Amino acid sequence: MKHKMGLYQEYFNAIQAGRKRIEVWLNDEKRREIKVGDMIEFVEVPSRTQILQVQVIDLQVYETFEKMYEEIPFKAFDCEGWTMKEMIEGTYEIFTKEQEKEWGALAITIQY
Repeated sequence: MKHKMGLYQEYFNAIQAGRKRIEVWLNDEKRREIKVGDMIEFVEVPSRTQILQVQVIDLQVYETFEKMYEEIPFKAFDCEGWTMKEMIEGTYEIFTKEQEKEWGALAITIQY
């Protein structure tokens, strides 16, 4: 199955360069349809001019982003050298605490 998702340019570029192996999302209804082996077509936003095809090689569900970051090395997110506080605050710039509480967190391990 193929899924289409928007991705901010910074994260898009990190995946394209091979620095980012895990993409962070809410475990919402749309993401719950993703299975290992599926393809994701990331569209770079805001320009929407670049597309990147990746394959899902693992999915891990967490109750919170913090629990995810406690288990997975920051380097996998292209955030080596960051503090836990920076990781959490950066994530909350994209997703809200209310969304996290409702849906939980999803680590999507990808292969470009």
